[in-house]
Amino acid sequence: MYNSPKLTVVGAGPGDPELITVKALNTLKSARVVLYDALINRELLEYAPQAEHIFVGKRKDKHRFPQEEINELIVKYALERGHVVRLKGGDPFIFGRGSEEINYARKHGLETAVVSGITSSIAVPANVGIPLTQRGTSESFWVITGTTSQKKLSNDVRLAAQSTATVVILMGMGKLHEIVDVFRSFGKEDIPVGIIQNGTTQNERSGFGTIKTIEKVVLEKQLGAPAIIVIGEVVKEANDLQSAFERVIEEKVYHNTPFGG
Repeated sequence: MYNSPKLTVVGAGPGDPELITVKALNTLKSARVVLYDALINRELLEYAPQAEHIFVGKRKDKHRFPQEEINELIVKYALERGHVVRLKGGDPFIFGRGSEEINYARKHGLETAVVSGITSSIAVPANVGIPLTQRGTSESFWVITGTTSQKKLSNDVRLAAQSTATVVILMGMGKLHEIVDVFRSFGKEDIPVGIIQNGTTQNERSGFGTIKTIEKVVLEKQLGAPAIIVIGEVVKEANDLQSAFERVIEEKVYHNTPFGG
């Protein structure tokens, strides 16, 4: 049965299929077409049984569809089928280009709506025990894209490195060496760093160190994208590190800790 042309941009959350909102699930049930990204959990597509599922994912250097073509597909399917859901990882308005798709759809006469998602920038650190703010330690946090549309490191990383805030960098693994150099230039070699790959999923892996050691940790653990980089004193609160500290105290071994204590 045909319904009126509509686009709903939906945030799928950080990866764990249970970390999606009830409103998002209800929206999927009414979809006729779901255009979904690479980072969404495929289990979520089961909530759209009457829809056609079309992968339009983009990963580093592997763009199946350019953004312009995705915009055209949204309008095409909405006019042909009715309700189109654009299912995007995390929150669609945080480095998700959701607003661009909404604006394009509106220009072509489509009804539009947005369903926010739980952003990976907060959920992934929380899942490993890292609080982005903590009384007496961090009063604020920055969320920065590691790679701009010009394929360069964001200038905001340099600004953030001069603050005492927690710094969360998305899409930054390809720029890790540059990020480390920026923090080193401000004398912050001993600032804790955590890197979480495939956060909140069954394939989650993480590594911890400092600005001085994190590149070595990444090589040893073979960490890569998609991953989130967290820089700041709050990283010491991570679950893995708390366990490590407890073992150090119990064994009275005060060397070779993640932070070189």
